[in-house]
Formats: sequence, C-alpha cells, structure tokens
Amino acid sequence: MGTTTFNGAVRSENGFLDISIADATGAETTNSTFSNNTSIGGTLSVTGAISGTSTLTARRSVNTDFNAATAKTETLTAAQSGTLFLINGAAANIVNLPALSTGNVGVTYEFQLTVAVGGSVTTTFVLPGSAVSNFQGMLSLVAGTAANAVSDVAGDTLTLPNSTVANARISMTCVADDGTNSTWMATALSTPIATIS
Repeated sequence: MGTTTFNGAVRSENGFLDISIADATGAETTNSTFSNNTSIGGTLSVTGAISGTSTLTARRSVNTDFNAATAKTETLTAAQSGTLFLINGAAANIVNLPALSTGNVGVTYEFQLTVAVGGSVTTTFVLPGSAVSNFQGMLSLVAGTAANAVSDVAGDTLTLPNSTVANARISMTCVADDGTNSTWMATALSTPIATIS
C-alpha cells in the first residue's frame, strides 16, 4: 500500500501498530505500538523538537555490571548513553569506551564508586585505539587544595588510583569522533585525585 493522507483525525479504540513486512518471506514484524493509554512499545526516534502539555516522565538506566567484588573488564556501547554505572573498586576494573565511530559524538556516561578502590589495584577508563584518542579532563580532589582542579588534555586512560575513596564520581561525554580519532570530555571528583595518561 502506498502513502495515505488523511484530512482529519485518525481514531482507533485499540491503538496502532507500526509494522514491516519481509520481502522474501512476507513475515510481519511489529516495530512499535501506540496503545490507548499512550504508551509506546519499541524505539521512538524523533529528529525535531518535542513539546507537550503534559508531564514527560523518564528514568535513567543504572548499570551494576561493575558493582561486584570481582574484577570486571567490559566495553561500553553507544546505546548505553545516559547510563549511571555503579563501580565496586575492591578489584581491578577496566571500563573500555566504545570503538571509534562518528556515531559516538554526544554519548554520555556517569560513574559512581560504591566501594573504595583497593590498596593495590586501580579502576581505569580506556579510550579505543592506541594514542589516537584523548580525554580532556577536569580533575578535582575532594576537600582539595588551591591547586585543584587540574586540567589535563592528553592521554587515553583515566585512572582512579589505589585507595580512591567511595563516592568518587566521573562523568564523560564524547565531543569529537571522526572514526579514526576521538576526544572525550571528562570530569572527576575523587580522593586521591584521578589521573590521565
């Protein structure tokens, strides 16, 4: 069926389904649903502004993959943008940022240390590639001296050193990625101070 244009309201008592039909098999797939209670099932992609007269309620995702007492190494995805990651620093954790891609620009993560970093380990955040990406960090020592915050604009590894206290926090956003090199803005609040190398 081709495009249909209506000159009036389209009404349904049982919602609407956005579907696609496979060319080869004719199989029907439901992409998203619009039900009579206005919930949306599936992915809603909007390219323009969103406005409304009612309340928009949203919850951010909280991820606990790194919040166990055993060491964890994991590569994050762009789809996890907006997530708050809880980190147990008792063992050496390695958080790898997504592979280089122009689609990373604007991706944002936040991290909170729920358990102090162990006395002989670190928690590190690593950009992809080797010497092709940089954190641009503003690093602050909690209850620090006048020498803080420290600005560091070169290095692909941000480290929470051993004995970093619980409740340390890091936020980071990809501000540039051409598929070959990337730049991530990072803000860290911790004791001792985080490092970039």
